[in-house]
Amino acid sequence: METNPTEGRSPEDRRAKEAVGLNRPPLDARLEAVLALIRAETHADIGSDHAHLPIRLLREGRVGRGVIVELNPGPLALARRNVARAGLGEVLEVRAGDGFGPIAPGEVESASVTGMGAGTIAGILRRAGERLPPALVLQPNDSPAPLRAWAREHGYHLRAERLVAGYWPYPVLRLERAAGEDPAYRGLPLAAALRYGPHLLRAGSALLRRQVWADVVRLTPLAAPGRTAQTELETARAAFAVLEERR
Repeated sequence: METNPTEGRSPEDRRAKEAVGLNRPPLDARLEAVLALIRAETHADIGSDHAHLPIRLLREGRVGRGVIVELNPGPLALARRNVARAGLGEVLEVRAGDGFGPIAPGEVESASVTGMGAGTIAGILRRAGERLPPALVLQPNDSPAPLRAWAREHGYHLRAERLVAGYWPYPVLRLERAAGEDPAYRGLPLAAALRYGPHLLRAGSALLRRQVWADVVRLTPLAAPGRTAQTELETARAAFAVLEERR
């Protein structure tokens, strides 16, 4: 007979277990990669949902103070509840609003925007204006090319990248404000580097090789002169050539 693992536990026992979990809430591999690229005195997590990432950042001493911004009522309430349960209300503030709207210019040193489409993230960045901090960690759920292009056009250099296996390969980017041309792209085909990532192409992981080759296979029967698939195929082939050179 199946048993309920919580059966017989007192409300105090269940609350104690919840408190332990919120001291170091679990993150999936995608958010663990995001966490590893963040270190700042003040950090904002835009669209935090359950607040697990900023809670972990504070617990591990990776940030000194945090701000969570949530637009939707459900995630906003969940974030507030989890922050209160974690006992971090003095150092982790939850604010209602859209994107960087509730963040004052110069208030935070870095920010993360994760789990959204690249187009949505790019829109948040464009609307932020002078509220943007010097460092950004971004994790789109689709091609990060628009974000790499945005960074090149707005004075941010790509300092680090990760590619994480999941339902599909998840890219994670760390951008830092800097002057001049981004050296990360030197010596690489620009379209391929924007699509697949200059640091990732140089590292040449097995996961990236599988992703690029899958794109080549998928696009080959669709490609024809003048079609978008033709341009995408040329980009994938250029990326695969870089990976082959660096084997």
